[in-house]
Amino acid sequence: MRMSLLMRGGLLGMLLTGACTLEAPDFTGKSCELAADCPTTHACVAARPGAGRTCELLVPPGVTPEETGPVPTWCGEIQPILAASCVASCHGADTSGSGNRTFRLDRYETVAGVAGAKDKAERIQARAYEQRSMPPSYYEVQLTEEQRTLLDRWARGGAPLCDTPAPDAGL
Repeated sequence: MRMSLLMRGGLLGMLLTGACTLEAPDFTGKSCELAADCPTTHACVAARPGAGRTCELLVPPGVTPEETGPVPTWCGEIQPILAASCVASCHGADTSGSGNRTFRLDRYETVAGVAGAKDKAERIQARAYEQRSMPPSYYEVQLTEEQRTLLDRWARGGAPLCDTPAPDAGL
């Protein structure tokens, strides 16, 4: 018993004196070229004058951005975004830009074993919002921050198809 008290006191003493500290890497201000160079909590942006592109904290950990309004829908907001920035020659009928024929973002549902946007919502959210690796940086059309946020909210909101009026609407 005496030994365990000494061990506990020793550990407590180390903690109180700072002899034992845990460090978490801070990526804020770290140089970056691409979004993938930063953790998902950060974005690779040119925010510091004269510093080039650096990883910057977008939202502190544990804080969820305030979301206002209804969840975006495929019919309302998402399909036009994907049509303009993902479908042209990569993730539609023409896959010459990506070579990937396992999914199509010009469709909502899976057709003949080829996944649609609904089944890829989590991946869309990860690549377009968290990693910011889609569309690729060399691609002519890039997503705005608002579009990336809409894709994130759509995926996290269950990837709804269209607005459906309440059963008693208008009565």
